[in-house]
Amino acid sequence: MRIIDLFVDSLSIKDYGFRTDFIENGRPAYHPADLLKLFIYGYLNKVRSSRDLEKECHRNIEVMWLFNCLSPDHNTISNFRRDNPKAIKKVFRATVKIASHFDLIGVKLIAGDSTKLRAQNSKKNNFNQAKIDRHIAYIDNKLEEYSRALAENDGDNRQQTEDEIIKQQKRKDNYKDLEKQLKESGEAQISISDPESRQIMLRNNITEVAYNVQSMVDSKNNLPIDYKVTNENDSKAMGSLPITLTTTSISNTTGRPVPTPVPGDRLCAPTDLGIKKRQVQVTLSGLSSIKPGHAEIVRYVHIVPDRRRRG
Repeated sequence: MRIIDLFVDSLSIKDYGFRTDFIENGRPAYHPADLLKLFIYGYLNKVRSSRDLEKECHRNIEVMWLFNCLSPDHNTISNFRRDNPKAIKKVFRATVKIASHFDLIGVKLIAGDSTKLRAQNSKKNNFNQAKIDRHIAYIDNKLEEYSRALAENDGDNRQQTEDEIIKQQKRKDNYKDLEKQLKESGEAQISISDPESRQIMLRNNITEVAYNVQSMVDSKNNLPIDYKVTNENDSKAMGSLPITLTTTSISNTTGRPVPTPVPGDRLCAPTDLGIKKRQVQVTLSGLSSIKPGHAEIVRYVHIVPDRRRRG
């Protein structure tokens, strides 16, 4: 508790991007430093639910001491997490800097992997152009059937058939609206309930509407040093996750020495770095060639995990 309290108090909350000025009418807002302490406590103790954190503020003596006996509503806690994703990530990077300062990060072997987190969006509420076209084609066929039935029937079922035609026409208009949204978004697919989620591959041919959480861990003390939440598959998700290194001593899983690169731009094949084919792919930003014996510093390394199924 005291470490969390000391760490957050040492941060310049405003410089990290947390909002500190609230000029709206009503009761004074909770200070973001207090909410950040509660968020970190929940992260360390595996209490992620906003409602559970709200309960902890009422019954947990540790949290009551840390949070100065304040008792925020679960909506306040949830909104703080929702409204400050960039600022919270900067705080995470501050913890990495502290770990590096105390020599807890070796920066020699870095492992990257991903996990898929299911979104609050069913597959039925996820659409691409092909899916929309199938629905519209199905509705057109139904409309043709009802039109023929209407022409042949002038009895008691006529009103029921007309109601079905109106119902199907409304469904078609809804899919036309979705098609318009899809084209305006410029994306390959859209989700209705959770707009930022996408249908991605889990394994083999199994898909789910989910998020892809990429993370990197340093081997010295198994500390996470970077992460990113994306809505792309593994082959694309880690390309924009740079890890800054300040050493030329880079290890790989084969145990063989890695040639040191020289300045320029080049995408290195795994075999160039003495790594088994398809085991890992390394992008060296600012490097043009790989030659043994050079002593240039590697600026950024992107590590993309093997997408093959692990036993």
